[in-house]
Amino acid sequence: MARGRGDKEDAEKYTGLLKLVQVLSFLVVFVAGIIIGLATSAHINTYFSSQAQLFSTSTVTSFQVSSNKANCNQTQAPCPEIDYLSMDAFIHPMNLTHKLSDDELFWRASMMPYKKEYPFPRVPKVAFMFLTRGPLPFMPLWERFFKDHENFFSIYLHTPPDYYLNVSASSPFYGRQIPSQRVEWGSFLLADAERRLLANALLDFSNERFILLSESCIPVYNFPTVYKYLIGSTYSFVESYDDPTRYGRGRYNRKMLPRIKLYQWRKGSQWFEMQRSVATYIVSDTKYYNLFKKYCKPACYPDEHYIPTYLNMFHGSLNANRTITWVDWSMGGPHPAKYDGVNVTEGFIQSIRNNGTLCSYNDELTSVCYLFARKFAPSALEPLLNLSSTVMNF
Repeated sequence: MARGRGDKEDAEKYTGLLKLVQVLSFLVVFVAGIIIGLATSAHINTYFSSQAQLFSTSTVTSFQVSSNKANCNQTQAPCPEIDYLSMDAFIHPMNLTHKLSDDELFWRASMMPYKKEYPFPRVPKVAFMFLTRGPLPFMPLWERFFKDHENFFSIYLHTPPDYYLNVSASSPFYGRQIPSQRVEWGSFLLADAERRLLANALLDFSNERFILLSESCIPVYNFPTVYKYLIGSTYSFVESYDDPTRYGRGRYNRKMLPRIKLYQWRKGSQWFEMQRSVATYIVSDTKYYNLFKKYCKPACYPDEHYIPTYLNMFHGSLNANRTITWVDWSMGGPHPAKYDGVNVTEGFIQSIRNNGTLCSYNDELTSVCYLFARKFAPSALEPLLNLSSTVMNF
């Protein structure tokens, strides 16, 4: 009997504990439900509040846009609508100012469409690229040269970064400075500047020919003659020849092997002219450009060797192997002769235009070999202006 009574008491204790556990479990679930409910309620309120705010903002913005359009209509001034993917903005950049690095610029300029036909009426232009130390003393002569031919040329100026060319808005040189960097003559910075000019000019798909000029260069023929000569040429005009002396092969660095061999090494004038396809090849090259940058250092001058050697190795069939910029090296020394105003006569200019020699143009001989000339001092401006209409026909 005693054992039976003990079992009964144990059973009652077990039942009481079970009920206590059930009550506690219920309380836990109840409290958890309250917490979850409060959290969910707060999230829902936040969501609908943000949606209401977003709707309100969109409504205000929409109202403002509509209001602005209404204001444009009221003042009869059309609202500016810029299509950044428009064909016109792509093929004819409206502004030469940009913040592209050289690598980004060269990549952008290296694009060459495989499709031969153009989806727009293309008038081929000549890009005149001026690599200068600052002022352009012969700008009045060039302005006369360009007059009335605005649809057939583009101008690009690479100047010191801190230099501002102050010209009137009516000048063809107005707003034509490209984002430039420091240049040291004789260093690789000069080759960088040449490629920078090419790349900026290549952004305009109307540019077909590219001529590099300095502030001491002048034209010796009128614009129609120059334009017809360049646009009609099958070849580029880059001087490229094998110089066996210490000023040519003597500048070759054997560390360029095996990519560039001695027999491929060439020299030429930095004042080049080239067609669009060749210009694209130049700005697209990285391997040989970096090789020159590493191993062509004074007394090796990249502006005299990089492009002549590169074209000789890969695109010689597109090159006439001569320059169209006359320079007088007869005095000897590291720099060509420089002509002052007293040297400029009708006979002198005529001797540059036709010096009695013949050259190849589209695989035929011609006496018109030089379209430009250098090196002229600022004092030559006035005599040249006096001769431009009677001798150079502009």
